[in-house]
Amino acid sequence: MTDRPLISTAELAGRLNDPKLRIVDGSWHLDGRDARADFDQARLPGAVFFDLEAVSDHSSDLPHMLPTAAAFAEAAGGLGIAETDTIVVYDTVGLRSAPRVWWTFRLMGAADVRVLDGGLPRWRAEGRRLDTGPAASPTPARFAASRWDGAVADLPLVLSALGGEAQILDARPAARFAGEAAEPRAGLRSGHMPGALNLPFLSVLGDDGRLLERDALRARFAEAGVAFDRPIITSCGSGVTAAILTLALAELGQDSVLYDGSWAEWGGRADTAVVTGP
Repeated sequence: MTDRPLISTAELAGRLNDPKLRIVDGSWHLDGRDARADFDQARLPGAVFFDLEAVSDHSSDLPHMLPTAAAFAEAAGGLGIAETDTIVVYDTVGLRSAPRVWWTFRLMGAADVRVLDGGLPRWRAEGRRLDTGPAASPTPARFAASRWDGAVADLPLVLSALGGEAQILDARPAARFAGEAAEPRAGLRSGHMPGALNLPFLSVLGDDGRLLERDALRARFAEAGVAFDRPIITSCGSGVTAAILTLALAELGQDSVLYDGSWAEWGGRADTAVVTGP
């Protein structure tokens, strides 16, 4: 699963008439902004809206945990998406929640999933066509899901990793990682896992919100102390921005797994170690 994950706006524009193409708005906002309302206002041609919160495990107290394969298959199929389609995911920020949706589709068995480089802001800045108003209901499809849990880290795996089995790479801002800033979710302790490395997700993005070029990405990971010859587990506040690091690693041909519970799980427990400082 190390194919290059990005697609340019120019390449996507040239493929809009491909009958196997499915464009997905994967926008989600931590501050509660209504991403669906933004979708109705302006979206890429023919796009459907993937609701990260709705398509999640509602039996868990943790936010937007991965759903079962059956639940995902029903949701994706209802959006007119099959696992054999060419799927392009974008978000309205540029590169924020789309990588999480990209990661989810891949581990559920989709063979060809890409993230739009620059997302809606770049598409709009280039003057490309947008659809507006309520979207038409898609024609249902069959998505044959087969969840690959090898891409997902759970609490026991993270605990073993802290013993030297793998590197934990935390995408949260440095102040939250160091315990100098409160977590945005109530009830969570401040700080980080013992031995974790910090690479804030904004560090791998340019001023235009796009993923950095490969050489710059390698430099960012090196500066964070990441060794590419050891397993890597990405983490963040709730498993969304960790996927930006997972995407960046995939762009460099590096595999990783993502801690789905992330700090929402680790920082909310009384039996997990938390340290502060850089």
